[in-house]
Formats: sequence, C-alpha cells, structure tokens
Amino acid sequence: MGGNLFFAGTGAVLETVGVAIDDALLCGWHARVERARRHLGWDRTAPGSPPAPAIVARRHATGASLALQAPVDQLFTATELNEWALCATVFERDPVRWANVTVDLLADYLEDASDPADVIPPVLEEHAALARLAVRAASERRPDVVTLIEAASARRVGHLLDEATLTLGSGKGSQSFSLDALPATDTVPWASLHAIPIAAITGSNGKTTTVRLVAACARAHGWRDGFNCTDGVVIDRKLVASGDYSGPAGTRLVLRNTSVEAAVLETARGGILRRGLAADRADVAIVTNISPDHFGEYGIDDLDGLADVKLSITHLLDRDGLLVLNADDALLCAKSDVLQQRLGWQPTLGWFSRNYDHPALVQHRVLEGVTCGVRAGHLWLSSGNREHDLGAINAMPLTVAATATYNVENLAGAALVATKLGVPPAVIAQVFTAFGRDLADNAGRLMRFDIGGVKIILDYAHNPDGLRGVMHVAQQLRAPDGRIGMLLGHAGNRLNADIEELALVATEFGPDLIVVKEDEGHLRGRQQGEVPAIIQNALLRTGMPLAAVPICPSEVDAALLALDWARPGDALVLLIHSSSARTRMLEILQTRRDT
Repeated sequence: MGGNLFFAGTGAVLETVGVAIDDALLCGWHARVERARRHLGWDRTAPGSPPAPAIVARRHATGASLALQAPVDQLFTATELNEWALCATVFERDPVRWANVTVDLLADYLEDASDPADVIPPVLEEHAALARLAVRAASERRPDVVTLIEAASARRVGHLLDEATLTLGSGKGSQSFSLDALPATDTVPWASLHAIPIAAITGSNGKTTTVRLVAACARAHGWRDGFNCTDGVVIDRKLVASGDYSGPAGTRLVLRNTSVEAAVLETARGGILRRGLAADRADVAIVTNISPDHFGEYGIDDLDGLADVKLSITHLLDRDGLLVLNADDALLCAKSDVLQQRLGWQPTLGWFSRNYDHPALVQHRVLEGVTCGVRAGHLWLSSGNREHDLGAINAMPLTVAATATYNVENLAGAALVATKLGVPPAVIAQVFTAFGRDLADNAGRLMRFDIGGVKIILDYAHNPDGLRGVMHVAQQLRAPDGRIGMLLGHAGNRLNADIEELALVATEFGPDLIVVKEDEGHLRGRQQGEVPAIIQNALLRTGMPLAAVPICPSEVDAALLALDWARPGDALVLLIHSSSARTRMLEILQTRRDT
C-alpha cells in the first residue's frame, strides 16, 4: 500500500477476526513487530523525515487494524511479519486454543504461492521466526527498484509501482518499465520525465461530479485531460475503461497514459483502505464532505473514522500543495485543527462554502487564503488579494436554478481545485455556465428529462445526504398538485440499520410511490431479495401501504413500473446505480422523449 489511514509510507495492515483484543495483546504484538523491524533494518528513518508512528494498532467495533511500515520492496515480507507477530502473541496467551495456528498459516501460504516449493514453513519461536523473515526479505528485496524511486524523488519526479510495472513521471511526462527489465539509473531519460498537474478528489458525496467539473476546466484551459471515477476511466472525453475505477487501478490507468496533460483522480474510501494511495503526489486535494456511508467495513464504524480515511489524501501533498475543505462540514472543520499533529506538518488550506461570508472563509481571506462561496446569488472566488465573480448560480445548469444546493458546493470546491491547477478564473466561469446543459457532461448524476409533463431525475444518490439533496430538487420540480415517485435500493455491503435509515430518509419527502428495486449489480454477499425486503419492511413500518412500495427484481423493471405510474405534473426520481441499467434507461427515456 501507499500513503494510507495509518501513515504516509508503504506498509502492511492486518484485520483481526475472532481474536479478543485487549491492551496486553496489542502490547505483545507491538513489541514483536518492533523487534522484527529492528532485526530487518526497517526502523531507520530517512534524514529530514518528520517523526511518525511506524507501528499502529487501531481498535474498532469488530477487532483491530494492525499496521506497520515497511520498505516498498518488502511488502510481502511485511504481511508475514505482521501475521507472525499476532499469531505468536495469541499462542503465548492461549496455546491450547491456538495450537494449530502455524498449520493454518502454512495452508494459506501454500494456497497463495505460485510455487509451493518456495514456501518456507512459518514458525512461532522468535529466533527462528526472525531468521525466516530475514530470508524472505532477502529474496524479495529489489535494490534496483528502490534506487530508481530515490533517483526520481531527488529530481521531483513522481512514480507509480505495482506488482509488474514501475512508472517514472506522470502522464505525458512519464515512462513505464517492466520490473523484469528495469533500466540503470544513468540510462533513464530523465530530461523527458516530469510531473503534470494532478488533482485528487475524495469525500462522501459529489466526488464524481467534482472530478468531471475539474476535468472540464482543465480541458477548456487547453490541456488533454484524464480522469478516473466510479463510472470508468476517461481520457480526452473518451471512455477507455468502464466500471468502478475510483481506486488505485483507475489512478494508474490515468497517470500511465502518456497523452494526459492534466489528471483528476477520484480517490474513494475503499481503495484507500484496501490498497492505500496509488499515486505519490498531487498538486491539490479536496475532501468534499463527510456523511454516513459504508460503516462496518475495514474497521470504520463512525464518521470520525471515515473522516480520517478521507483525509489520508493529504499524504499526496507537499509544502507547495493545497488541501481544499468544506467549511459547511463541521467535522472537517474540526479535523483541520489536528492535521499538523497527524502529518507532522501543516498543509496549506483552501475553504469553500455555500456562504461566501462564512466566518471560516472571512478569516481565511484575512490571511490571503483561497476561498469560494455564494454571495448575493453569485459564486465568488478569492485568491491572494483578488476576488473573482464566477457568475450567477441560478444560471449554472448544474444547480437547477439554485435548487441543487449540493451542486453549489461541488462547483465551489471544483473552482478552488481548478484554480490551484492553474486554470484562470475566467475559464472556470465559462465552464460553469455551460456544464450540465449536455446530459453527457455528468452522466448518471442529476440528469433531467421532461416526458409528457412528467419531470424525471436520473441520479446516483446512495446515502442519506445524497438522497436528501436529490429529493429536494424533485420537490421543486413537481407541479403544485403533482406527486412524487421514486426508486429505492441499496448495495448489499451496508449494515441493515443503514439500509433502513435510507428508507426512512425517503419518507421525509412524502413520496406517493417507492418502487423498491433489487440492485442486482451490487449484491455484495447478500442473497437476492434480501435488501429489498429490508427496505420494504422499513417503509411499511412507517405506515406506507403495501401497494405504494412494490418490489421489482431489477433496476430497469423498477424504472419502467414508475414511468407507467406517473402522470403529468409528477416528479420521478430514478436512482440507477449499475452502468448497464443506466445505459438502458437512457435509451428508453430518449425514445419516449422523442415520441
């Protein structure tokens, strides 16, 4: 992994399962890891590096996350070190219960090994275990990789590394090399390698919209843009990979494309927790907001933990970078005060808000910090000692006549990101007056249709705050005597309580019809029909009649049922989450609009 929740560098993290966590256990694990790291020479801090914890134990509701830093070419050894430290500790405490722990470890190693003959059987006794780890480390060590990365860093050239490829530089200024055929340092064409403008985007809601806005600004500025998001990887407006690419795989596809002159990277929670940050630098990073979502995965059980994950994106910045935060988010405001404690240094901040005169923005402007927000119906940007009017928000298509307040936030945040990349305010203003007018600008997000007097919104909202935002717009679009209909489903990797909460949020808007859909593309461990049953039962408990909450087996079937129900004056919110279902529904809606 790269920069992550636990520290800025590479390392390994282990999630405990079925282990009782207490202070004594964590102390035993920590002490063994510390001794092993010292034995392998991993405890040496690079000159000038800020002090930071290299061994982290983070307790959570179902156990603990155990993380340790390790060299970039020693990560498989690091996972085995981590497992040994935990297994030796639990065996010492209860040798009867854990009598077969080495047998289980060996079975796992054999299953994962490309050649079982290369597997060195695990042992628990410390002297033998450290000797085994030293052998594993020696076999894994890649001094050629480390030398090239250090040479790139010295030249302020970024890098990307995975199991097969090392990339030096980024985008148009990059070159990729197979790990089986790395060049000598003095033969690398360093003069042609360089960084390109890079923005990293994360948050609970608005990530993809912000990514697309910033990419549009970069494109209008004359750069060939590349971005990754939950819908895929797009290079110069061409989709080169389809699917959820909001993690490390998407980042690598963008930054390794040698035609890309500016990169905008969606950096989602899951990728950070599973693999860390794939990139090693960015000019600007933004956290759009923090709201309840994905609780119960990878030890993240509350908003505080989720905020810490999102703020891991700060590891991509150096002293010249900019971290953009949402001043309307109380948790982000609070977390900004402890960033120096976490990082060992204080990043430069930019603040955005729906209110240009928010106290945090006013105070920040006194210090000539960058801000963006709304004053008297216009979006204002401050940079240094200058202010720029980016235009009336009700004239920006993305705001739906200023009713989509969450998109006002997305526009304000995107303006700060684009400004840091080097896009002039006049170009940003021009983009904002047009973006969203074409349905393709922001596919799947607040796409609006009027078919026979029925106002239709096709959107991706998938958590309470996102749902409230789009439902507020629907309320404004329906006629005075119009009804509201909607689709509602959820991915299977949510807690039952979170699924039920989403259903309750939907009822806040008094919908006349909620078609409960099977989100067939995101079952994620659930049985078919399981999530729809949870949603329907929650809706019935609020007093909605059974006829008003039918279940459909697919997203397309659910949307067709809602369309057949609607009449002129109604508003429909079609929450579509799979790309294939969205493509099909866009075809249907376009056909109906044209007839």
